[in-house]
Amino acid sequence: MPLENRLKEFRAKKDINQQDLGKLVGASRQTISLIERGDYSPSVTLALKIAQYFETSVEEIFILTEDDV
Repeated sequence: MPLENRLKEFRAKKDINQQDLGKLVGASRQTISLIERGDYSPSVTLALKIAQYFETSVEEIFILTEDDV
């Protein structure tokens, strides 16, 4: 898994479902699901939009593991 994430955790804190988050950031529910499962790495633009929605940095949500450096 090249990129780990805490997206599901952040969604739970804001009590927002995948469908609604997708609409807010311009992605489908399926894309949000794939990101959460680690099966899809978002574009820089999408990662920034997600971080902006949660009012945090990209690095707080998306973590590059040492194996990937």
